[in-house]
Order: sequence, then C-alpha cells, then structure tokens
Amino acid sequence: MEELDLKELFNVFWERKLEFIVILLVAIIIGTVYSYFMVEPIYTSYTTLLLTKVSGDSEDNQSITQTDLTLNSNLVSTYSELIKSNAVLREVIDELNIQNLEEESLKDSIKVSAVTDTEMIKITVTNKNPNYAEIIANKTAEVFSEKIAEIYKINNVYVVDKAEANSTPSNISHTKDIIIFMFIGLVIACGYILLVNMLDNTVKTEADIEKITGLKVLASIPNYDTEAKGGKR
Repeated sequence: MEELDLKELFNVFWERKLEFIVILLVAIIIGTVYSYFMVEPIYTSYTTLLLTKVSGDSEDNQSITQTDLTLNSNLVSTYSELIKSNAVLREVIDELNIQNLEEESLKDSIKVSAVTDTEMIKITVTNKNPNYAEIIANKTAEVFSEKIAEIYKINNVYVVDKAEANSTPSNISHTKDIIIFMFIGLVIACGYILLVNMLDNTVKTEADIEKITGLKVLASIPNYDTEAKGGKR
C-alpha cells in the first residue's frame, strides 16, 4: 500500500512537471535579480592589534614577562570596550571628517572581538564604501592607541595587520542567494502541486472509482477515436 501511494505521488508530480519547472525557474530568476541588482553591497575591512610588552625606560628589561602577559590578558576586554567608547569614536569622526558619518552609525558599523586565547584584538569595520571601511578601521586603531597612552600612561598596543580596502562585498554571495531561492521555489512548487491535487476531486482512473464507491470495476470502455483512423462513428 505504501509503495502504491509513493507511485501515485510520483505520478501527481510527473503530470504537473511543467508547472513544477516553471515555479522553480521563476524562483531562480527572482533570486538572481535580487542578488545582483537589489542587495546593496557592504564592504568589510579589519585591523588586528596585539598587546605587547609594556614600554618602560629600562634598557635591561626588553623581554616580555609573565606580568606583562597577565596584564595584557586582563586588559583585552577593557580595551575592546574602550575602542567603541564615545571618546574614541568622536575623535575618529572629527579627524576623518567624512560626510554623514555619525556616532551611532559608526558604532553600529564597528565590531570588536578578542581572538581566543591570545592578547590580540580585531577591529572590523563595515561600510558601503570600501575605502571608507579601510580608513575608519585604521584611524580607529590609531586613535585607540593614543587614548591608551593618554589614559594608562603605557604604550603596549602594536598594529599587526593594517586594514586594507576590500573590493569584494561581504554581504553578497550570488551562489548562496540563488540556492536559497531555488530551495524556496522547490518548497512552493511541491506545496502548490500537493494542494492542487488535494482539491482536485475529479475521477481520473479506475482506482478513483473503486475508492469512492467501494465497488470493484469489472470492465472499462476505452476512448477510441475512429475519425483519427479515417473510419466512421
């Protein structure tokens, strides 16, 4: 019985294969248009900072000590919060003088993360302009380093990787978008065909008659077109 049901289900989809293909193609076309023409590209740049040895005046103490490592490890979370502080962001805005660059939007565009089990901090900036993303990331790192020297009277921030402009949008993946829309199209096509089949109460086969009446079909008369063969009715 289960095998028969699967066969019937296959027949239902096969009879409506054209509708299935059309729905799938429409979904793929919509996904392509959306991905290539409707999504506004956003670009990402990042700079990486390393908390190094605390600078001192003694020339005999040039190697980094366990005390330095412990201090830096404790300062990672504090530094991460300080990077997005109003004092740092306002100075970044004042020095860059980029049009329409506001404090709240800048704060939303900056992501600060501590690299696990290290004394490294990653500053990631997203912007609609790839050059602005690069400039803002580097300027934020620069202003932050100056603030550390001003507040803590130490200089233990080293720029490992300077931000670079990225010409590839970080929020767009054409292949991924099209696959997602194709999957949505598959779901819609399957749902449509199953719904139409459920609402269709017409009799098409002998099995349909037997299901409805509970009676066994003894014989059937084929639909034979005599005119197609050149004969008479």
